Amino acid sequence: MLVNIASRLDEEAIRELLEWSVFPDPEHLRRAVELYKDGSGHTLLGYESEGDVIGLIGYHRIDGGAVEIDHIAVTPEERYKGYGRGMILELLELEKPTALVAETDEDAADFYRSSRFTVVSLGEKYPGTERFRCTYEAGETEEDEDD
Repeated sequence: MLVNIASRLDEEAIRELLEWSVFPDPEHLRRAVELYKDGSGHTLLGYESEGDVIGLIGYHRIDGGAVEIDHIAVTPEERYKGYGRGMILELLELEKPTALVAETDEDAADFYRSSRFTVVSLGEKYPGTERFRCTYEAGETEEDEDD
């Protein structure tokens, strides 16, 4: 179950998990922490397992009832076990958005594809870095999923 963890951003384990979802730069992590601490409409939820937060998803609402995922991460030892997809499914149930959208790099594009997002290249937004826009239309159902 997802729980709000914005108040726990001073905990080393939470910051480390958030750090997995940002460009590896202390300034990017600082900005991500401030995004959730300042109460600007951004929400940070964590997935707990046996008392430890092993995944997080940060997001905000955008135009037309859609939700944009700003950050998503799972601890390295818990990856490839379905927790990322599970957080997305819980977010769909919790927020009931018209769509979920995310912008990501090539490394994470396959995760979104496997989670039934439509993935479109945005080209090289930053020197040497191709970015992708990932969209999940909430009208789609999860009934077809076998995992």
